[in-house]
Amino acid sequence: MDYIRLGQSGLKVSRIALGCMTYGDPQWRDWVLDEEHSRPFFQRALEAGINFFDTADVYSLGVSEEITGRALRDFARRDQVIIASKVHSPMGDGPNDRGLSRKHIMDAVQASLKRLGTDYIDLYQIHRFDPQTPVLETMTALHDLVRLGMVRYIGASSMYAYQFAKMQHTADLHGLTRFISMQNHYNLVYREEEREMLPLCREDGVGVIPWSPLARGFLAGNRRQDGGQTTRGKSDGFSQSMYRTESDYAVQQRVADVAGRLGVTPAQVATAWLLAQPGVSAPIIGASKMSHLDDAVAALEVQLSPEDLQSLQEPYKPHPVLGF
Repeated sequence: MDYIRLGQSGLKVSRIALGCMTYGDPQWRDWVLDEEHSRPFFQRALEAGINFFDTADVYSLGVSEEITGRALRDFARRDQVIIASKVHSPMGDGPNDRGLSRKHIMDAVQASLKRLGTDYIDLYQIHRFDPQTPVLETMTALHDLVRLGMVRYIGASSMYAYQFAKMQHTADLHGLTRFISMQNHYNLVYREEEREMLPLCREDGVGVIPWSPLARGFLAGNRRQDGGQTTRGKSDGFSQSMYRTESDYAVQQRVADVAGRLGVTPAQVATAWLLAQPGVSAPIIGASKMSHLDDAVAALEVQLSPEDLQSLQEPYKPHPVLGF
């Protein structure tokens, strides 16, 4: 396993992060694995050298955090793993059960710490931008979590580049903690982040940890143009609403072509492409089969030539903003 500093921080993370949305309550999503079937993935990830585990309070409405916390307590030393979680999404029906107000952030972090069974979260991320809360209020609350030792670092997720820049600028103006990472939507069939967000992150020294590096399995072939679909491909309406154009399927085919020529899997090619992009620290991989995790780790050894990279990128067509 290779390790990299997350942005300009001193925090070192594995170049593959295990996304834990897949582990929780199958009643939340039919492709989610229960605790019994989830635990082997944490074991295999740790054996492979992965030290970076990403979850969120909203995943299975807290059950993912519970499963992640128990597994890492059982299989690893707390100081040897990086636990990342998120705040913003609705966790109840009350008017303050969502968003990035000081009240919700303080309530949410305490609930996440309890579910994870830990005294601190290594990387606490805002899951989206909250236009209804003043930026200074959000940044001050996050700074206070760091000051209190409840959180070690803070990160952000999908938003417009100007919003992210505004939040970082607010932190600078008031001497508050800055974000060290951006978890954004980025893969071979959605590259709009290359216009503004990725250059901003590189300029600002922010690590990029893309979500959906395989386009929710689309690049691995879970939903094909001929109609073939996996369980997640059939039921994941979010994926079907985002990856469906002729150019998307052209990219999917190009990934399969390159994989066939190199003798590797499409998932390895798609992940290797991301790892080769400037500023990308650690793609967040979801794994519901052990082969998914093995492919992600194996992608570290896949060397794509400049011709391969050009071939993979060539069919891409611009998209509207997707994922936030």
